[in-house]
Amino acid sequence: MRVALEERLGTTDRAGIAAIVFRDPEQLAWLEALLHPRVRREYLAWLDGLDGPADVAVIEIPLLYETGGEALFDAVVVVTAPEDVRRVRAGERLERSARLIPDGEKVRRADYAYVNDGSIADLEAFVAEVLDRERA
Repeated sequence: MRVALEERLGTTDRAGIAAIVFRDPEQLAWLEALLHPRVRREYLAWLDGLDGPADVAVIEIPLLYETGGEALFDAVVVVTAPEDVRRVRAGERLERSARLIPDGEKVRRADYAYVNDGSIADLEAFVAEVLDRERA
């Protein structure tokens, strides 16, 4: 993969790659076609390699809906936050999110959704509830 990145983009530096692909949709499409199948193989291999039966396995996939991966899972949890909270957390990277499926659509399609604008205790309570329901 390093060779492909170097040949196509002239760099393997993450910041350099981002500077190129987030201003050129064709380059971004090429990079995603290179990365997404590899990422999917990795998380599916991880699931297959779990020792013994797991009652719950969790994988974080930021572009799950955008890559059509939701059908591979028994349940999908969407965690979102108001834009002002996301802006503080993500800084300039938030501008990249404009091309993603809107949060409202993700929440509509999800089995569980949580607006992460409260405390860690609130988030932990939500996670415990999801785990209890999935284990039942």
